[in-house]
Amino acid sequence: MLNEWLLSLAEWLDATSWSTSIHESYYLYAWIESTHVLTITIFLGMLFIIDFRMLGLAFRKVPADVIADRLDKPMMIGFSVMIITGLLLYYAIPVRTTQSIWFRMKVILLIAAAINAFTFRTKMRQSVETWSTQPVAPKRIRNGAAFSLAFWAGVVMTGRAIAYDWFDCHKDLSSFMYWAAGCVYELESHSSGGA
Repeated sequence: MLNEWLLSLAEWLDATSWSTSIHESYYLYAWIESTHVLTITIFLGMLFIIDFRMLGLAFRKVPADVIADRLDKPMMIGFSVMIITGLLLYYAIPVRTTQSIWFRMKVILLIAAAINAFTFRTKMRQSVETWSTQPVAPKRIRNGAAFSLAFWAGVVMTGRAIAYDWFDCHKDLSSFMYWAAGCVYELESHSSGGA
């Protein structure tokens, strides 16, 4: 049911003239993609410095709240532009992207990273005054930082894998992979014995 709805939405987006214009543009798609990659590096660069500080792996002599406060603004600017350009990249090629197992994994990891970031940020702000000058943060903060690094590393790896067609719908896949990738028509054909 969800796969059918997502595919219908993607096909509707794909039929719009703006989607086609972005995808077929000689420069625009490349500019959007380049901006997306650059803002990922800005966002993750700031985030990783904060996470490394919380883990006690870098800048141990600098108070944690000082690092977090100074890097928060450029990190959030990078995050905002990264999300906007990511949505535009999806809009440019919605059907193939919707039916990419890597894109689906990336979205799940993004949701997990967002939940972790919200809880991590809340816990950090509530308790930072008690440990900010210590070289290593409390265990719950270190756990949040470690999860952050893992989730965002996964986001980058799955995002990069979207460009490859290892599990695209036109390939001969198992029923599970057709379902996981959202290959609605191929799954129907496969289930009815047509594949």
